[in-house]
Amino acid sequence: MKPPQRCLTPTTVGQLKSYQSCIGLDLMLSETVHPKADIPNHPARRPTPDPGIRRTVSVTKTIVYEQPLNERTRTLLRLEHLFKQMAHHMRGGTVWDSRSVLTTLMDVLSIFARSDLKSEVMKEMERHTANLSRMKQVPGVDHERLEVVLGELASLTDRLYAQKGQTAAELRRNEFLKTIMQRSSIPGGSCDFDVPVYHWWLKQPVERRNAELNHWLSSFDLIAEAVDTILRLTRQSGNPNREIAEGGFFQQSLDANIPCQLVRVAVDERLPYFAEISGGKHRFTVRFIAPSADGRQVQAEQDIPFELSRCVI
Repeated sequence: MKPPQRCLTPTTVGQLKSYQSCIGLDLMLSETVHPKADIPNHPARRPTPDPGIRRTVSVTKTIVYEQPLNERTRTLLRLEHLFKQMAHHMRGGTVWDSRSVLTTLMDVLSIFARSDLKSEVMKEMERHTANLSRMKQVPGVDHERLEVVLGELASLTDRLYAQKGQTAAELRRNEFLKTIMQRSSIPGGSCDFDVPVYHWWLKQPVERRNAELNHWLSSFDLIAEAVDTILRLTRQSGNPNREIAEGGFFQQSLDANIPCQLVRVAVDERLPYFAEISGGKHRFTVRFIAPSADGRQVQAEQDIPFELSRCVI
């Protein structure tokens, strides 16, 4: 199996196709390259299937599995997951919703305490900006659309630079939140008798609880916007290709000179298997596993069709 091509600056439409497969340039191709390139699920955006292989992957009902291939992307995906979880429970009004928001907030604060995430996010924004700026010289690029994306990245970067101090430093000094965090490491440690002040707070009107929660969560608004933008651009950079996992196993080499941030695998939701992805700088593997009632996991013996996206930007 051939490793991904190295990205070269294209000077012809033919070379552009090779460049497109490396960095997902189809996101910004103008209509002079293909008039339907920006229409989701249009045949122009889908790879031509191998006529010798029967393809059964559904294009509308799939389960997507993602595997980050570096620590920075792994952290961003975890933050995205936690931000979505908090947003979901903020729509509820019960005591248990408020508890869930605060429990998730403790996880977010723990992640921010381990590293300077603000600097990491800014570095990633600047890396995206530099890579996308080089596309200005690529024939066939939709320059208007490219400028919109670069403007979005520039605005976010400027606002992050203008934000003084560490993100959520105020929350880490909040005595109420510190009390809950200290008890959160104990299973069931936030019971009513463990933290009476928490019990009292939960009995306050939902309007008051949500107002305070919104105030605390607003500390992450800018970082959450940046994380969403980075992951959106990363995911969009992947060009889906149809593959077959023979005997439930698939492996592919990666070009170390073209760092891949994320691998995405889309599988027909009707198949009784889940995808287990592992990988690093040089290669990744996909195994399709059948779960069972007793907890044992068995690799599929049949060939499994799926769609693979290597996200490189």
